[in-house]
Formats: sequence, C-alpha cells, structure tokens
Amino acid sequence: MGSNELEPVFADELISVCRTGVGDELRSITYFTEDQVEQVYLRSDLERTADLVGFAELERTGFRADAMYRNTQLGEYRATVRMFEHGFLTRVVYDRCGVWVTTDSMSMDRFEEIAAALKPVLAAHTRQTNDE
Repeated sequence: MGSNELEPVFADELISVCRTGVGDELRSITYFTEDQVEQVYLRSDLERTADLVGFAELERTGFRADAMYRNTQLGEYRATVRMFEHGFLTRVVYDRCGVWVTTDSMSMDRFEEIAAALKPVLAAHTRQTNDE
C-alpha cells in the first residue's frame, strides 16, 4: 500500500458499508490517520471543494476522545455526529485511524447503524496493517 493511497479492497469495503447503511443520502467518505487523509468517495453531484486537511485536523481529536471516554458510565465511545445546515458528518475512529462520513439529513437511528458497521472494518484494517 502506498503511503497516500488506500488499498482498493479496503476502500471498496468502506464504500459498501456506508452505502448499505446510508443509501442515497451518502455524500462523502474520507479515511484519515495521524499523517494521512484520503477521500474515498464523493457523490457525483458534489464538488471537491472541502478542505480535507483542515477537516482531518479537527477529526483527529477523535483519537484522544476515544481514549478519554474509556471506562465512563456512558459506555464505549462509538462515534461523533456533527449537524450542519445541509447534512451531517459522522466520525468513527479505531485505534489510530478513522473515517468521517457526510450525509444528507436522515434519521438518527441510521447514524448508529453506520457507526456500528464501520468500527469492525477499521479494526480489521488496523490489525492487517499492524501485521504487515
């Protein structure tokens, strides 16, 4: 795997999981680590104008949040959902990697579904990457 390029199988798995959970409301998918950010999917009616580096800087705070929320009475940290005028951003992290998914407006139940589906995909990718 190149330093700035996701393996196609992993990228396809992220897209499949998100499309299954979100459907036509899916706007974009972006994978990130401490030193990498890659847009995996962008819906065809949207322009590539987002500041991915800036977004990644903010979303990397999820690595610290995951650790800080451990052992609280709230239970395991699952995801962060941010609300915007034209949709939502959901961040899911595992270890030192994460994905943020942007969507049109939709039911809150679907955010739980997407977070639950993405966590094992990130975990498997992390284990595979650490084994290499």
